[in-house]
Amino acid sequence: MNDLLIWIGRIAGIVGVLVGIGAVAARAVGLWHVGSLSSGTLLQAGVAAMVLAILAYVAAIAERKR
Repeated sequence: MNDLLIWIGRIAGIVGVLVGIGAVAARAVGLWHVGSLSSGTLLQAGVAAMVLAILAYVAAIAERKR
């Protein structure tokens, strides 16, 4: 279970950073919308993915055997 939580954290963190960078880059070139989503929505999705990564890492630390 600990390994699964760590991998979830890694994948969610990478996805969150990539989505966040994409949202910032889209806004920097002047795009308010990417597809049918606004750049603000994409940035919030990136933050949510990074929060998921943090929570997965915290759960992995909490389940670690001492």
